[in-house]
Amino acid sequence: MNAATLFAGGIRPLPPENQPTGMFKRECEMPLWLGAEGLAGDAQADRRVHGGTEQALHQYPTAHYARLAAAFPDAAARLVPGSLGENLGVPGWDETTVCIGDVFRLGHARIQVSRPRSPCWKIDRRFGVEGMTRLIDEEGLVGWYFRVLEEGEVAPGCAFELLERPTPHATLARLWRSWKAHRPAPGELERLAAAPGLAARWVQKLNERAAWLRENAA
Repeated sequence: MNAATLFAGGIRPLPPENQPTGMFKRECEMPLWLGAEGLAGDAQADRRVHGGTEQALHQYPTAHYARLAAAFPDAAARLVPGSLGENLGVPGWDETTVCIGDVFRLGHARIQVSRPRSPCWKIDRRFGVEGMTRLIDEEGLVGWYFRVLEEGEVAPGCAFELLERPTPHATLARLWRSWKAHRPAPGELERLAAAPGLAARWVQKLNERAAWLRENAA
């Protein structure tokens, strides 16, 4: 059980082209309602790839910020929890310790890990650097999304507690490593696709790639 930090924010322009983004979050100081599509007062600019019931809440590992700051010292002062657009920060959790389908208690809500977050080009623009998005992608420093199983009030410092782990083999790190591999074993992709709780789009992606690999086996 760990204490959670919460982040939320509206839509703002992202320099230099001023594309709309919801990456600029502020740390929450008051309790918020966590509903089926996320925290009250939080917004996403591109609903095609962010938000919705399968991506209601985004968690990013707090420890990754030190790795990113070391790799991009010019951006180090701005690499603080919340700056990658996450809604939730809890020390001690990362892609190696969180599994697809994990169910957590967050305050009075119950949430389930649904999929990894795929990093996008807006990260480089957010920090005015080149290569941060690529490093996050290559090293699997991606974070993950939750769906909300039970709505409820959440508050700064509320408990974040693992309740269920139906697929202990399906860590986020293993899923990302297998997905990014040049020619992963089709059976491995299929086993990961069968993990209860995995978002439908990822189930489809994994199974389609496994089928292609079987059809094009050397």
